[in-house]
Amino acid sequence: MTHTTDFDAIEIEHLREVGSVKWSTHPEALGAFVAEMDFPPAPVITQALHEAVDVGLFGYLPDPLAHEMSHAYADWSSSVYGWDTPAERVRPLADVISGLQAAIEHFSRDGSPVILPTPAYMPFLTVPPSMGREVIQVPMARDGDRYVYDLDALDAAFRAGGHLLILCNPHNPIGRVLEREEMVQIAEVVERHGGRVFSDEIHAPLVFGDHVHVPYASTSEVAAEHTVTAASASKAWNLPGMKCAQLILSNEADAARWARVGHSFEHGAANLGVIAAIAAFTRGRPWLQDVLGYLDGNRHLLRDLLAEHLPEVGYTPPEGTYLAWLDLRELGLGDRPAQFLREKAGVALTDGTACGGVGAGFVRLNFATPRPILAQIVEQMAEAVRSR
Repeated sequence: MTHTTDFDAIEIEHLREVGSVKWSTHPEALGAFVAEMDFPPAPVITQALHEAVDVGLFGYLPDPLAHEMSHAYADWSSSVYGWDTPAERVRPLADVISGLQAAIEHFSRDGSPVILPTPAYMPFLTVPPSMGREVIQVPMARDGDRYVYDLDALDAAFRAGGHLLILCNPHNPIGRVLEREEMVQIAEVVERHGGRVFSDEIHAPLVFGDHVHVPYASTSEVAAEHTVTAASASKAWNLPGMKCAQLILSNEADAARWARVGHSFEHGAANLGVIAAIAAFTRGRPWLQDVLGYLDGNRHLLRDLLAEHLPEVGYTPPEGTYLAWLDLRELGLGDRPAQFLREKAGVALTDGTACGGVGAGFVRLNFATPRPILAQIVEQMAEAVRSR
């Protein structure tokens, strides 16, 4: 594949100069923790942003611009996922977390626990308690080398009083891309208990090989009736700081409720983020394909690097996302290996315990980085383990 950008040539010094969270939080270490990519943005996005800056579009979000974004996402969803959703039911948000907050506040039973399959994206463990809600952690099961939903445990969590299930697909941090039949079975459990689903599909454009993203709410009318979905261009096009996501309302009752309560959540979406999202969904596919090809190579390169330098580490290349879930338990680094690796290897990773109790001894590694840096990350980890 011919890249418009030589990703391999991007150097650490340049990344530190750019000053992202990934490269400024731990200046003594290689950044591999927060979900930011190290690749420059799509030219169609930067062009759109320059044009908006040049005309000074810095006021509140105008309705016509929000409507354009809704149509851009609806067209993307229809053409890429085969999910036809009315544009007027695609609503602007600042980010996916604000969508979760809205789902807890307005689409779940008052005071009810939130059900969370684990390991999970870190804020999913902390946001519900900050809103006065208990989190029921439901560890995922293993089917060979794949994680799958434990339907019996999920059923038990609903019986224990849980009402809102957080479903993450493609899954952060394990990289699973759920298949339609899996989601049909999940929906049956949810519906049996009159539950609701918040479906986080922020990584949906980032799937590899033969895997296909299927929106959870598209799997059946039953699923559509109990789901609110959050999406964004922020991960696939590396725009996390632009403050724009989408909440997709897949039934009339939720759309009517949102019309009454949604304004305060929509108010956080930023003009420049909306403009970037429009450019991504309408004209960003060539850049995305280029990056996906590179990431596909990286997920396999990581497997080869670990086999060579750290063969004790358990790793299954993810089906989607640019996140690797690494099992370091055989290295004997304790329940929180990320601290050792930051201090002794100079590599900043996400500790698995931040993703739930089942994450003890694991780390999450972001491989959306130039290949020479990815090799340096693994080599420094291996050297630290050998020198311990």
